Amino acid sequence: MPARVIVLAGPSGSGKSLLAERLAHRFGWPTLRLDDFYRDGDEAGLPRIGYGAPPRRLVPRLLRTGNAGLVDWDHPGTWHCEDAVAALLELCRTGATDVPDYSISESRRTGAQRLDLGGAEVFCAEGIFAPDVVRACREAGVLESAYCVTQHRGVTFWRRLTRDLREHRKPPLVLVRRGLALLRDQRRVVAHAVDLGCEPVSPEEAYREVSALVSRSSADA
Repeated sequence: MPARVIVLAGPSGSGKSLLAERLAHRFGWPTLRLDDFYRDGDEAGLPRIGYGAPPRRLVPRLLRTGNAGLVDWDHPGTWHCEDAVAALLELCRTGATDVPDYSISESRRTGAQRLDLGGAEVFCAEGIFAPDVVRACREAGVLESAYCVTQHRGVTFWRRLTRDLREHRKPPLVLVRRGLALLRDQRRVVAHAVDLGCEPVSPEEAYREVSALVSRSSADA
C-alpha cells in the first residue's frame, strides 16, 4: 500500500517545521522539506522583488530603502514545483526518494540525500509553497490531510525574524525589510492556501488533529 502525506503549509515562521518535528518525534516518521527544492540563486530568470519599502509611517528611515531588485524567494517561481511533486509521489509509491540538500544562506543546492520512510505509512511534507502540491497529491490518491498553519501576524513576524537571524539566512537589514513585507501579506498567503485546499489551523490545533487521525487509523488497522 502506498504511504499517505500530511501537507503542512503556512506563512514563513508560522511553526510548520517545528510542528513537523514534533509529529516526527512522536510517531517516528520522516519529513519531506519542500523548501529544499528551491532554485539556485544564480539561475537565470528568477523573479525579482519589484516593490520598495514599507509605508513611511511604519518604520524608521533606516528601513525605508526597499529590497527591490533582490530575488523574491517568496515567489513560487523560485521553486522547482514539478521536482518536488515527483519526489513526493515517488516517496508515497516506493517508500524512498532522492532529495536535495539546500543551503538557504548560500542560495544553492549543496548535495543530495536519500529519504526513506522506513516503513511509515504516513509522513509530513512542509514548506511555504506546500499548497501547490495539494492538488497533485489529492489526484494521486495519497493525500491524508492538508493544513495551513497560522498564528497572529506579530508572533509569526518575530519567530521568522529571530530564526532567520540565528541561521544567518540573509543580511539582517534584508531580513527585517522582508519580514515587514510578509507581515502585511500574511492574510493573503493564508487565503491562498485555503483556496488550494488547506484547512487553517494553529500549530496546536494541527498537532491535536493529526494525533487523533493517527490514533483512529491505528485503531482501525
